[in-house]
Amino acid sequence: MKAAVLVFPGSNCDHDAYHALKYVAGVDAEFVWHKQSSLAGFDAVVVPGGFTYGDYLRTGALAKLSPVMGAVKRFAGEGGPVIGICNGFQILLEAGLLPGAMIVNGSLHFVCDYVYLAAETSRTPFTGRIPPGSILKVPVAHYQGNYFADEKTLFSLEERGQVVFRYCTPDGRITEDANPNGSARNIAGICNEAGNVLGMMPHPERCAEAVLGSEDGRQVFDSMVSWLKERGK
Repeated sequence: MKAAVLVFPGSNCDHDAYHALKYVAGVDAEFVWHKQSSLAGFDAVVVPGGFTYGDYLRTGALAKLSPVMGAVKRFAGEGGPVIGICNGFQILLEAGLLPGAMIVNGSLHFVCDYVYLAAETSRTPFTGRIPPGSILKVPVAHYQGNYFADEKTLFSLEERGQVVFRYCTPDGRITEDANPNGSARNIAGICNEAGNVLGMMPHPERCAEAVLGSEDGRQVFDSMVSWLKERGK
């Protein structure tokens, strides 16, 4: 079982993801530089957070042009599990692997805090061990984390069960006050129609151990491990 952690100029959460995978979830993890054009030998891909290319133009707009993203598209097209976290989510949106876009937070301020997430589906490789209705405490750290999509896209996401996480209160209520960035319908994470590609703004790798204030994020990586084991990886 081997996971690729992509590294772009400006990535700064790659080591966090590597640590959570290798030393918490027990996965053989390896850094993959953005100029590589193959993901042969890997069973899962993590597109970590950071400020790739200094967030010039738009968050993720330049990273999507890196050679490795062609390999990510092929990997995802073959059903491989891919998770994009924070800037990684933004890259997946820019690359067309997920629908919608990210815009500046409604407050016009950088947000760095713990939030609560309501899990809505267990059909992705990263949520198989998270029962729908579960509440997770996970940190966010972003300036452009305001998920936007037109009404047709939002309706489609809801209808097809592609909303994976929503911002909520500690007791699970979906309210405006619980939304840290103004995201449409409190959306914190979505998946593609097939379910194998997940993008989420909160950082599960930063809360995979109790010493960090929450270990709820570990469930994301443990789910991935279980999903891969079930497939003989």
